[in-house]
Amino acid sequence: MSSSRPFHRGILALSLGLSTLAAVAAPDVPPADLALAGDAAAGKKVATDRAKGNCVACHVIAGAESPGALGPALVAMQTRFPNKQELARQIWDATIKNLEAVMPPFGKHEILSGKEFVDVVEYVWSL
Repeated sequence: MSSSRPFHRGILALSLGLSTLAAVAAPDVPPADLALAGDAAAGKKVATDRAKGNCVACHVIAGAESPGALGPALVAMQTRFPNKQELARQIWDATIKNLEAVMPPFGKHEILSGKEFVDVVEYVWSL
């Protein structure tokens, strides 16, 4: 029985280490100093790329092929969000506003690079 104790200590150390890594990987909200001056054209490429941003899997985007209907249509974004920072928070982690949101937390889980993230925010803000 005593031979299993080192194993349990190892599992505990591993789980603590992984939880620490997860906690420092990305903040729960976009960094306050994040410059939201992206390239809308580059953001459109990411948002409509089925292998990367894939926004069209769940959202209708004007001109995009085979849009999904799970999320709201991405239209009139500047009237739906009071400022670009609020939109960035939504894309960063939709569960900030709605714990049951199924949208992947693109920033929080680092699904997009920093540049891709600000480019997508810029593109969606332009819709």
